[in-house]
Amino acid sequence: MKFSTEELIEGIRSGNKRLTAKAITLVESKKAEHRLQAEELLKEIMPFTGNSIRVGITGVPGAGKSTFIENFGRLAIANGKKVAVLAIDPSSSINKGSILGDKTRMEELAKEENAFIRPSPSSGFLGGVANTTFETMMICEAAGYDYILIETVGVGQSEVLVADITDVFLFLKIIGGGDELQGIKRGIMEMVDLIFINKVEKDNLQKAKNTRLELKRALDFIPPKEKDWKIPVLLGSALHNEGLAEVYTKIDEFIALKKRAGRFNEIRTHQAEKRFEYWVQEYILAMMKKSDAVEEAYISHKKNASEMVSSPSTEAKLFVEKFLAKEKR
Repeated sequence: MKFSTEELIEGIRSGNKRLTAKAITLVESKKAEHRLQAEELLKEIMPFTGNSIRVGITGVPGAGKSTFIENFGRLAIANGKKVAVLAIDPSSSINKGSILGDKTRMEELAKEENAFIRPSPSSGFLGGVANTTFETMMICEAAGYDYILIETVGVGQSEVLVADITDVFLFLKIIGGGDELQGIKRGIMEMVDLIFINKVEKDNLQKAKNTRLELKRALDFIPPKEKDWKIPVLLGSALHNEGLAEVYTKIDEFIALKKRAGRFNEIRTHQAEKRFEYWVQEYILAMMKKSDAVEEAYISHKKNASEMVSSPSTEAKLFVEKFLAKEKR
């Protein structure tokens, strides 16, 4: 059944989960008619967005992201908050399909009236986020959710894409499992705002404390993202609800610090500008491909690049210059 833009907006604003999900499906669609309606929808809900705390959660597979999100979400709900979870499932690079199994992994959270879980395929988009995650977040904010928790694939690459759409970037780490090297990579350490060492038990407590000390030493060599914020390295067990209350408190402290410094809105403005740049590229490429002549040129230059006739950057430059020359005439 097709819903009008007005019906979808009314559903979103009234907290109707089914219509909120329908609106997200619309935004994720690549069909031209759906894109037009999605743009209209997003424009209309903009006045109701921006009131949530956006938390990106990353970590290698097996770090316990889903368990952490489920129990952290339940904690936030117990504190009177509404929680939306945008769980990005890795897509097959062959057929773009994904498992979309987060609702089964977060069974208890899914039962909560004030929780909304939306699994979305990454569709091959780098960084473990879907290309419409930012827009999906807008819909959840318009629906009145206080916390937007974004679970990434945990691919270990391009985490900057997650950091670029959230207010808080949380890194989940575990002891062992070949995770130590990942934990001290400079790239991710420059982006995190909070580190939680998960799955800490009595038998590995000392090892966890040693790891925390190593991480703190590594952080001393990295300039802080925010002045007056020393990145907390917390220990706990998401499975046993240990340490989650401290994470909740630290997130609130971090948001309060950014707001006092005037950085909260400044960063969000910068993030929106980056989304603008992303969509400019998407729409330009889509527009180029509408012309048969341009499409032929695109295929030709792409072939030259793939066969290394010349460098990919050179072929891209030649193609764009050819397209712009056509536009000027």
